[in-house]
Amino acid sequence: MLEIGKIKLDKALLLAPMEEITNPGFRKLCKEFGADLMYTEFVNADGLSRKDKKTHAKMKIFDYERPVGIQIYGGNIEPMVVSAKIAEKENPDLIDINAGCWVKKVANRGAGAGLLKDPPLMEKMVRAIVEAVDLPVTVKTRLGWDDENIVILDVARRLEDAGAKALTVHCRTRKQGHSGDAAWFWIDRIKEVVDFPVILNGGVMTASDIKRAFDETNADGVMIARGAIGQPWIFREGKEILEFGDIKNPVTTEERIKTALRHLRYEIEIKEERRAVIPFRKFYSGYLKGMYGASKIRQELMNYVEYAPIEETLLKYLDYLNNYEMTKPESKE
Repeated sequence: MLEIGKIKLDKALLLAPMEEITNPGFRKLCKEFGADLMYTEFVNADGLSRKDKKTHAKMKIFDYERPVGIQIYGGNIEPMVVSAKIAEKENPDLIDINAGCWVKKVANRGAGAGLLKDPPLMEKMVRAIVEAVDLPVTVKTRLGWDDENIVILDVARRLEDAGAKALTVHCRTRKQGHSGDAAWFWIDRIKEVVDFPVILNGGVMTASDIKRAFDETNADGVMIARGAIGQPWIFREGKEILEFGDIKNPVTTEERIKTALRHLRYEIEIKEERRAVIPFRKFYSGYLKGMYGASKIRQELMNYVEYAPIEETLLKYLDYLNNYEMTKPESKE
């Protein structure tokens, strides 16, 4: 059971905060597919402190998303405290601190996973934020900077003592980034030294991974990041496999294509059409993955800056795929 403040969720499936991915449109879609708890894109504390409008816009949330958290990141305590207070005014259900982002421009400046180089500073930062806001404060981090510096057990103790209400652990080091296997066994080791909820993250790409994560560890929840990009139905499939042992409603080709269109419409609802369509191009490979002739269709979609021709192209492609399946010769055993 995942308990964070008033939030109580059994076998919780969480959507990870991801830059330029988890905006309101994508969160709405994942919520419809069963995500239990979601987060905004991570928000730069320095930008908030400078009252940057684009940075502040990332914190916009809606009641239908709840429970939802705002994640902030930075390497200095004062701007992080200021940004936490600003985030609290947006009325999220919790505030999350990013201590796990591995990219150089963040980590090498002491923010994100850079905080793993200085656990006392991380503890001091979390304590200051906990004391500054009334909302539950949680943290997302990694095992350590590299294999020679696995500090997660010390970090977990420090964060619990500082008043954090839960900890999400991407079970890789900063040096690994997204490469190599995620070391899920650390989840149980962490739970042996702390009493607050511990959420597993890293290497969760399919519904089967979700089930395996709960079967193999005592995680209080499973957070999904890249596994949701281009396949938001992973939340529905994950819930089905947890309840029934298998997927009762596997996604169809038609659902994949129509989900892509629904996702794009949600993006257009929150921003000007062209500004929604162009960034959306990064999602086509995920939604169309493995479909016959998808490469050609993706190339065609890259030419459009309006919704109408995209819808026309994808629906014609769906008809083509349906006809292809009907006329495809049966394979010989």
